[in-house]
Amino acid sequence: MLYELLFPLRHEATWLSWLNVLRYLPFRIIAALLTSMFLSFALYPWFIARLQKRQIGQVIRDDGPKSHFSKAGTPTMGGSLLLIGMVIPTFLWADLSNAFVWVILGVTTGFGAIGFIDDALKLVRKSSRGLKGWFKFGLQVVVATGGATFLFTWNGFHPDWLATRDVVAFPFAKWSAFGLVIPWWLYVAFAAFVIVGTSNAVNLTDGLDGLAIGPTMIAGSTYLLMTYLAGTTLRFALGDKILSVQAYLDIPKIEAAGDLAIFCAALVGSGVGFLWYNTFPAQVFMGDVGSLSLGAALGVLAVMTKNEFLSVIICGVFFMETLSVITQVVSFKLTGKRVFQMAPIHHHFELKGWAEPKIIVRFWIIAIMLALIGIGSYKLR
Repeated sequence: MLYELLFPLRHEATWLSWLNVLRYLPFRIIAALLTSMFLSFALYPWFIARLQKRQIGQVIRDDGPKSHFSKAGTPTMGGSLLLIGMVIPTFLWADLSNAFVWVILGVTTGFGAIGFIDDALKLVRKSSRGLKGWFKFGLQVVVATGGATFLFTWNGFHPDWLATRDVVAFPFAKWSAFGLVIPWWLYVAFAAFVIVGTSNAVNLTDGLDGLAIGPTMIAGSTYLLMTYLAGTTLRFALGDKILSVQAYLDIPKIEAAGDLAIFCAALVGSGVGFLWYNTFPAQVFMGDVGSLSLGAALGVLAVMTKNEFLSVIICGVFFMETLSVITQVVSFKLTGKRVFQMAPIHHHFELKGWAEPKIIVRFWIIAIMLALIGIGSYKLR
C-alpha cells in the first residue's frame, strides 16, 4: 500500500525524489522485515496480558508427555499476531498489482482462519479437540485447491510464469533438462497436496517451546533468497561472457516471484518477534492459527518457486516429524508394536530424557543444515 501510494509521487516534487528508493526490492524487503518485527514487539505484551486476563490458555492433551501438564493455561492463539505480522507488512511494501502476492496472502489467511476456528472451539469446549478431523482437512483442501487452480488457470500472470507453471523440477538435476511437464489439472492436485501436506507437517511439529517457529524462520529465509533470485535478474562477468545468476544456476526466471521475498521477510520478522515470547519457557503458544498458516505459506512458496520436491529438504524437520507419525501408526496397525516411545519424534526424545531446550536447539541445527543443502542444490545443478 505504501509502495502503491508513495512511489508514484517521486516525480511530483524535487524534495520527494528520495521516494525512488522504493523501486529497489532489497529496501522493501528490509522495510517489511523491520515492520513485522516492530508490530510483533509492540503487540505481543498487550496480547499476552489480555489473554491472561481473560484466562484464555492452552488445553493440554491427556495422552501427551506428563512434563507438558505444567504448560496448561499458557496463553495460546499467538499465531493470530504472526498472521498480522505477515499480512500488514506485505500490504505496505509489496506491489499489490502482483497476483502472486494476493495468492499467498489468500491461502495463508484462509489456513489461518481454519486454525483460528479450531483453536476457538478447543477453548470454548475446554478440550484438546476442535474441528472434526475430516472437516478440518476438507477445508484445507478447498483453500489450497482454490489457490492452486488460480495459479494454473489465470492467464494474467507474467509470461515467464505461464511458461513454467506446469513443470515439476527435481532437486540436484538441471531444470532445463529434467523438468517434467504434466497436465494443469494434475499439477493443481499436486500443488494442493504440497500446500496441505506442509501445513499439517508444521502443525505436527508445534509441540515444544520454539520448536516449530525456528525451522519456519530458517525455511522462510531460504525462500527469501530463492524468490529474490528467481524474480531479479542479476548479471555478472564470467570470463568474456556476461551471465545472469538465473542462467548460471539454472533457476527458472519468474519475475513475479520477486515480491514474494517481501512476504518472506515479513514471515521471518514476525517469527523473530513471536520467538521472543515463545522461547523456553513459553509465555505464549502459536496454536493452529499460527502453525497451519505458516505451513501453508511455506507450501505456496515451494509451488511458486518451482521447488515442490526440494521443499522436502528445505522443510526437512517438518517432514521428519510427519514421517515419524506415519511410521508409528503403520507399525502399530501392522505389528502391534511402536517404533518410537511416542510420536511425533520430538516426544520420543523427551521420553528418553532429553531436556526440552536440547531437543529444540538440535532440531534448529538440523534445519539450518538442510536449508544449506537446499541452497547448495542450485549450484550442484
